[in-house]
Amino acid sequence: MARTANRKAILLDDVEHLGHRGEIVAVSRGYLRNYLVPRKLAEEATPARVREVEGLAATRVAQEARTAEQAHDIAALLTKTVLTIPARTGPDGRLYGSVTAADLADEIWRSRKIRVDRRKIRLDEPIKAIGSYLVEIDVFTDVRAAVKTQVVQAEGFEFEEAPVTEAVVVEEVVDAPADADAVAETDE
Repeated sequence: MARTANRKAILLDDVEHLGHRGEIVAVSRGYLRNYLVPRKLAEEATPARVREVEGLAATRVAQEARTAEQAHDIAALLTKTVLTIPARTGPDGRLYGSVTAADLADEIWRSRKIRVDRRKIRLDEPIKAIGSYLVEIDVFTDVRAAVKTQVVQAEGFEFEEAPVTEAVVVEEVVDAPADADAVAETDE
């Protein structure tokens, strides 16, 4: 029975049932050479590269501790924020278009100068009507903020209803059959 030698690999991306990005794992030589490396999921772990990855991991742990504290501060600031988004609307309060996560991220930047990734904004579907909404944002791992959002009618845009015209009623006239034989033929 042939035995394949295990190799150490540094994962460049999360691999299901193997590990997360940045981890050093032991895999068979063939799996590394034929699957992981061609798909850019991992690279062979050389001693220099292992030291580099371990140094990055230590730096990341220090940054995460500092970032978690900052994330709580940002979440507190976002929770106090009320976004007002003007939008063009129809007579029933429905928007022309919609307010998306990207629109919300842009408005947060304009009002608070805080960068928020649009993918971190938990918006199941775009906002399509005037009203008040509570939108959740994932600021950091296990840190979430709820931002009050008000969608209002844009100033300078007034919906003008089309003039009402007289409706013309068209009556359909059905010709009745002239005799009973014609009625019998249509029944068959």
